Amino acid sequence: MDAPSNPDISVEVPPYLRVHKNGTLERIAGTQVVPAGFDSDTNVVSKDMLIIPETGVTARLYRPNSTPQTRSILGRLLPRLAPEHPLPTAYQDSWAAIQWVFSHAKDHEEDWLRDNVDFGRVFLAGDSAGANIGHYMALKLKDFDFKVPGLIMVNPYFWGKEAIGVEITDPERKKMVDKWWDFVCPSDKGNDDPLINPFVEEAPGLEGVACNKVLVIVAENDILRERGKLYHKKLANSGWKGTAEFYETLGEDHVFHIFNPNCDKAKSLVKRVADFINAQ
Repeated sequence: MDAPSNPDISVEVPPYLRVHKNGTLERIAGTQVVPAGFDSDTNVVSKDMLIIPETGVTARLYRPNSTPQTRSILGRLLPRLAPEHPLPTAYQDSWAAIQWVFSHAKDHEEDWLRDNVDFGRVFLAGDSAGANIGHYMALKLKDFDFKVPGLIMVNPYFWGKEAIGVEITDPERKKMVDKWWDFVCPSDKGNDDPLINPFVEEAPGLEGVACNKVLVIVAENDILRERGKLYHKKLANSGWKGTAEFYETLGEDHVFHIFNPNCDKAKSLVKRVADFINAQ
């Protein structure tokens, strides 16, 4: 978080949001939502669904607009956001969404899931904070009825009080990221809360990740890169029985693929993810 440039603003988190001193929260980036429907450029059709009526949490489902023999679907969860809904709200919404998905393996109520999902090949995937949440969902799946074959973590958002790697030589960015966690999660443990630092003693053991393989993707210029590398190393050496794969995008920063989805490196990232899924 930067020091506010406007005296009427109490908190500024560029380029995402600012909080005014009167309590008003203003979101700057990521506010535009394309309506669900058919996209002729990609030949993909989508629709929105209310999946947790009690909280208003929705998801957008995507599927190819092709023959019935093509069984694939992508679900994007829209959890309640911090700081209006401080963490761990997003983790709770994500777990409820997973339960919602797998409930359709039994009741077949939603035709898109019934007709397009192979419930034996459901992958968890997320970037940034979504990758962090994906890790904790994979831990919870250990005692779940259904098994998930793989977890995809793109630029995972992990952190910690003690600086490592490039964090040591870039104290200004380290200080900025330090403040973000306190802003979204009221925890007395700060940046060593187990939710943000999976390597502290209180965090669940990585060997409990309940899937057969994990793909960790980092970006070379990302301040969070060292945490992703450390996660991959510790997972592989934890006694976990799966296969940990690693991929690095050179010359790019955190979630560059969102800001420039049509660049060659973003396309290579998507292909790496597709190869990981299709190899199952």
